[in-house]
Amino acid sequence: MAQEYLLTAEGIRELEQELEHLKVEGRQEIKEKIQVALSFGDLSENSEYEEARNDQGKLEARISEIEAILTNAKIIDETSLTTDVIQMGSKVVIKDIEYGDSYVYKLANDKSAKDGADVIASVESPIAKALLGHKAGEIIEVEAPCGFIKYEITEIQK
Repeated sequence: MAQEYLLTAEGIRELEQELEHLKVEGRQEIKEKIQVALSFGDLSENSEYEEARNDQGKLEARISEIEAILTNAKIIDETSLTTDVIQMGSKVVIKDIEYGDSYVYKLANDKSAKDGADVIASVESPIAKALLGHKAGEIIEVEAPCGFIKYEITEIQK
């Protein structure tokens, strides 16, 4: 089953614009690079041709990635968010219990959703997985490379 991507309407628009840019201008730029590299002759020792082909592969991979995201995207209806429980689209204030530092996380899969948050937490991130379904006042534990970190959920915002 394909991964579902939860995005804001703005995030979808940004991806659609990037996709259009890559398909039109990006492909044209790569085509021109390949043509210039081919004009240098012998392909067996043509580093410009090799680089242009690598760039083409990266471009096509990004196009495929964006198309997959858009195909499996679900728009977060930010007007229906509540502050009762953490869900995708929520903005959450958490406090590191050991050090007392507070952070604001926005749970979303697109950069346009930042909306005053310190960090965007993807649905696949350990912090988002730990936060989902919890309420303000609860303590969560997140596994990090340095071990487990405990956070107190101090506030859930829309």
